[in-house]
Amino acid sequence: MKSFKVSVRETTNNSIVKFEINQFITKHESYEFNNIDEAKSAPLAQQLFFLPFVKKVYISGNFIAVERYNIVEWPEVQDEVAEQIEAYLNDGGIIIEEAAQPKKVPVTVYAESTPNPSVMKFVANKKIVNTLFEFTSIDEAKLSPLATELFHFPFVKSVFIEENYVSITKYDIAEWQDITIELREFIKVFIEQGKDIVLPEAAETLKKSTEQIDSHFESLDDTSKEIINILEEYVKPAVASDGGNIQFISYDAESKNVSVMLQGACSGCPSSTYTLKSGIENMLKEMLHGKVETVEAING
Repeated sequence: MKSFKVSVRETTNNSIVKFEINQFITKHESYEFNNIDEAKSAPLAQQLFFLPFVKKVYISGNFIAVERYNIVEWPEVQDEVAEQIEAYLNDGGIIIEEAAQPKKVPVTVYAESTPNPSVMKFVANKKIVNTLFEFTSIDEAKLSPLATELFHFPFVKSVFIEENYVSITKYDIAEWQDITIELREFIKVFIEQGKDIVLPEAAETLKKSTEQIDSHFESLDDTSKEIINILEEYVKPAVASDGGNIQFISYDAESKNVSVMLQGACSGCPSSTYTLKSGIENMLKEMLHGKVETVEAING
């Protein structure tokens, strides 16, 4: 039985709160309901409209967003709403009735080269996971049906899965021009069939759930938090576009050394060492004056 967990997330609009769920509740589809009549095909949304302060319900992927009327403030009621949604999902409640499911949007996957010649990025036209995962062997990939099947290809060395793409590192035995079409088609069909990319419990087991990440962040010292925020804002978007990730590992206040892990296309990439030294190290030195001297990288 799937165990659902719901956490409350504020949004930039103080009338709207997102109730984030630890797994997908729709097959990459989105629904918006303005009143109880519109929600006839969505029993969960109908139940939420019984609450007098609910103005609008939006269901998508791994969250439910609810807009309120001004008769209450969210802090007064949000925990109860989260509990109600969690209980409904864990009781096997229907989210959207089958007949109301929209026609499937065709899945498209395209291949994109990366700065790392050993890595190809396969990008889908929809979100496939809630957080990033990296698997460097078939043993590690037990929590990901997609990665497990990809490791059955003899030329697949490692698999990195991010929000809407899969980065594959190959062994030198194969050339990309000989295997790209086969891999692209395989990933496309896998997503189309609605199979689990990762198992529902994967994020929590690997300590990657939103709550676990937030809790770990709060336990860190102030400089480490500043480093993470700088990496998130200035570095991660750029490396994600190249099919990789840079993850903060640790900060030593005495030596002023920062350790990071390179993942996906960044791992073992010839240009990543240069990027690390000339880009990230200089940026951290400049933005955190006197607190950082060196940045060292570990390949994931």
